[in-house]
Amino acid sequence: MDINSTLEKYIFEEVVPRYASFDAAHKEDHALTVIRQALELLDGRGSWAAAQADVEPFWLTHVDRAMLLTAAACHDLGLVNGRERHHLDSGIIIRADSRLKEWFNEEQIEIIAQAAEDHRASGKGAPRSIYGMLIAEADRVIDQETIIRRTIQFGLKHYPDLCREGQLQRAREHLVEKYGRGGYLRLWIPWSSNAARLNALQDLIADPEAIEHEVTRIYDSL
Repeated sequence: MDINSTLEKYIFEEVVPRYASFDAAHKEDHALTVIRQALELLDGRGSWAAAQADVEPFWLTHVDRAMLLTAAACHDLGLVNGRERHHLDSGIIIRADSRLKEWFNEEQIEIIAQAAEDHRASGKGAPRSIYGMLIAEADRVIDQETIIRRTIQFGLKHYPDLCREGQLQRAREHLVEKYGRGGYLRLWIPWSSNAARLNALQDLIADPEAIEHEVTRIYDSL
C-alpha cells in the first residue's frame, strides 16, 4: 500500500521525536537515517533482481512500504527502557500502540513488531521476514569513522571508570568482536552497499597498528 499521509504525520511528528531522549548514537537523526536507508534498499531491489533473472528468492515478494516505514521508525523505541532488551521492548511498544490499528491489521502489526525485535546485530538467527532483514540492514551504519566514534562513546558512557588505555583497549576488542572477520555482525540484503564498506573496515581491523592509530586518533578528538 502507499504510505497514508496521516500515518506519515504520526511517524514524523510523534514517533521520531521520541528518539530525542536517547543516547548520542540513537537520536532523531538515527531514526531518519534508518527510514531513508530501508526505503532505498526496497527501491533498489529491482536492479538486483534484473541482474539475477534466474533467481526468485522469497525476499523479492511484495513489501508493503507503509509497514517498512513504520518498522524503521519504531525499531529502537525500546531504548526508553535501556539498551539490553531494547529490541524486544520495541516489539512490545509496537504491539501496544493503538494508533497503528488505524492503518494496519493485527497480522501486519505483528510483522512490524517482529522486524523491530529481529534488527539487533547480536541476534543469533536470521530475521523472520524480509521486513526484519531490511530494517537490520538499514540499521547498519557501515562508516568507519562513525563506528569507531560510537564504539568509544559507548565505552565512555557505560564504563566511566576505565582509564584512557582501558577505553582504547575495550574499543579495539569490541570492533574485532562485532565487525572483524568472523565477528557477529551479519548483512542480509544482497544489493546493499554495506558489504564493500564492511570489507574495508575489516581490512583496517585486521591491521593492529592501523586500528590502534585510528581508535586513538578518534578518541583524542572527542
